[in-house]
Amino acid sequence: MGRDVGERIIFVFLIHQKIAPRYKSVVKKPTPVLQLSFFIFTMMKKILTIVLCSLVCSLSYSQTAKELHETAKSFMRQGDHANAIIVLNRALLQAPNDAPMTKDLALSYYFQRDNSNALKTINSVLDKDGSDDQTYQIAGLIYKQGNMVKDAEKMYKRALKKFPNSGPLYNELGELQWQQQNFEAIKQWEKGIETDPSYSKNYYNASKYYYLSTDKVWGLLYGEIFLNMEPLSNKAPEIKELLLDGYKKLFSTASLDVNEKGNSPFVKAYLKNMNTQGNIVSSGISAETLSMLRTRFILDWFNSPDSPSFRLFAHQQQLLREGLFEAYNQWLFGSTQNLSAYQQWINNHATEYHEFLQFQKGRIFKMASGEYYK
Repeated sequence: MGRDVGERIIFVFLIHQKIAPRYKSVVKKPTPVLQLSFFIFTMMKKILTIVLCSLVCSLSYSQTAKELHETAKSFMRQGDHANAIIVLNRALLQAPNDAPMTKDLALSYYFQRDNSNALKTINSVLDKDGSDDQTYQIAGLIYKQGNMVKDAEKMYKRALKKFPNSGPLYNELGELQWQQQNFEAIKQWEKGIETDPSYSKNYYNASKYYYLSTDKVWGLLYGEIFLNMEPLSNKAPEIKELLLDGYKKLFSTASLDVNEKGNSPFVKAYLKNMNTQGNIVSSGISAETLSMLRTRFILDWFNSPDSPSFRLFAHQQQLLREGLFEAYNQWLFGSTQNLSAYQQWINNHATEYHEFLQFQKGRIFKMASGEYYK
């Protein structure tokens, strides 16, 4: 019942409330006809009271689909996916074609490990208007939980035709292929880095891949980019160890092979610059020697007019200008190399380290578009 109808009922009810006492006072000795009329009036009054109460209850307790969705999302944030499913199913009775609610319902089924309903729900919105790349991400989770590997790969490839710049989709397709020992995975991560440079997970996976390969450069660069994008990630200690070992790998020979077949102009410029700093690490790789090495590298890189722009190096230059580069290098390498020595450095440089942490918290690191040099 609409609000205007409800207001009319309330209005009639109030009028009757005012008329009844007046009617009783005027008719002192009612005739049978008047008695019947008064009986009918009394019954109407009771009926109106019941209708009014029903209306008030309806207006008080009915919720829109949007309100129900917000309630469901609150349950999802609490991890109460069983209640989220109950609420979302009722919300979808009001808005059966709502894609965001359908996605959340499929995800809740997934977390409840009800893969049958999860699959049926997510398939109902795939390839329809309103589906986004996140819809396909959720579908991928459900397919993988159901061991539908081939279906998942086909679905990701279909999704990437629709969303060719989606970093998350490239990352998840790469992870799926890597699990199948398909080394085409690196092509997916590289494509994700190229088309969606601000998405961090592709850098994480690519850095690990290159660390295990013969490549000596991209594991270092991608790993450091990931750490700046996700400095508090639980994967950070793993990548920091990769970086320290990666620099040892880089300088495992007396001279870096700048002109190795397949090196891009960017990699050649990087290796040429690093080669000139080799004497700094003659006593070994440590947080201190790497700080000196990388300081010289940045100074030389930006003094050369032919050096291409690269967001990571610009970030290092800024830290250098602000007197925070040593603290940054300690953060990257110190805890991995020697935890007690790292803690001692923090104690001796408390102000500098605090300023670095404040700097890090106060900015979001993103790679720029158009700086893909692989």
